[in-house]
Amino acid sequence: MRELDIGTKVYAKVVCLDEPGQGGACHEYVVVAAGAGDALEVSATGVANAKTLARVSFQNGPVKEFGVNGCHNEDLIAIVIDRLEHFQKGDFNCHENALALMKLEEALYWLKYRTQVRIARGVEGTNTK
Repeated sequence: MRELDIGTKVYAKVVCLDEPGQGGACHEYVVVAAGAGDALEVSATGVANAKTLARVSFQNGPVKEFGVNGCHNEDLIAIVIDRLEHFQKGDFNCHENALALMKLEEALYWLKYRTQVRIARGVEGTNTK
């Protein structure tokens, strides 16, 4: 269990709750409110001494073997794209949001492309490279 050293960490902290597993990645994360000087007590079930803002469980293991048991990277990127698109239509539009939106759309494109290639090769949903 570890706190990610990514992002601003001004208002929230992201904590990984598990160790790398299927596919070499971690699968359980929580986002907690960042308090000034708060010591986080992290366990496999969550984080004590902090307000949990979100919990994310990613797919753990190939879908064809384990069924759908969590979300995928594309799901979270889609959420952020949706939020930024709406900010861009409102009072909070800005150049930085437009650039972030463009990069997220590009990231989503490549992840979808990877999936399409894996489907065409007949290995999607498996641990086969």
